Amino acid sequence: MKFSYPLSKRFFLPILSIQFLIIHSVSSLNLTNEYLNHKCLLNQGKYKLGSKYEKNLNMIFDDIRTSHDDITGYSHSSVGKTTADFVVVVTQCRGDSYGSKCRTCIDTAITGFRKRCPSNKGGIIWYDQCLLYISTIEEKNPVTTNYKNIFSIYNPNNVRGDAKLFAMRVMDFFSELTLKVHKSAKHSRIIFYAAGEKKLGKNKLYAMVQCLEHIMDCKSCLTWSISKLFENNNIKQGGRVLGTECDVRYELYPFVRS
Repeated sequence: MKFSYPLSKRFFLPILSIQFLIIHSVSSLNLTNEYLNHKCLLNQGKYKLGSKYEKNLNMIFDDIRTSHDDITGYSHSSVGKTTADFVVVVTQCRGDSYGSKCRTCIDTAITGFRKRCPSNKGGIIWYDQCLLYISTIEEKNPVTTNYKNIFSIYNPNNVRGDAKLFAMRVMDFFSELTLKVHKSAKHSRIIFYAAGEKKLGKNKLYAMVQCLEHIMDCKSCLTWSISKLFENNNIKQGGRVLGTECDVRYELYPFVRS
């Protein structure tokens, strides 16, 4: 998949002076465990083979692979006593991905991270059904929204008919879903997630919203991400905005399990 232009500079100004925001646009895919994007956190440095950091990272990965919490789809692990060997790993599966599907995606993400960010102490990798985040910095729990690592994906197909009206209907539906998001049980899991479908003329609109379990203000993160979908009047039949704290997506075809 090809990533196109980064977000233009003028979007940085009204967002509380947030810097280094990254938004890309790629074709939307509906494939199981499809790789979406990654970012190696170069400012956190690299580790040497055989170092204490590598041993700590491998320890967490081994633990995740053998005892990943299939009930919540979320895990947060940290190991290390000094700044040189400290590592924290966060995983989160999509709200409709649980059990073996969640575990498989996390395994794929770990393998993908090793391949794409070899020896990097920090990095993020996104797949269709999960997120893996590795860092040398332990954030307070719950965490504030991080707008530094955001990207978008768009369905290549244009909207037929009144595109602006379509965008308004999509935004209205996202507002409904955002109001439904709360820490609730689904498939024996505790998650911040809501998804649904709505009649839209001859079509059906499908959408989902989700926040990482440890975020401080889920609603604000979702509201901000939804506002990014139609910037520059970029109105497509489907799109999503993903980050490390929340995700939003809409399509004219079903893409989540009910």
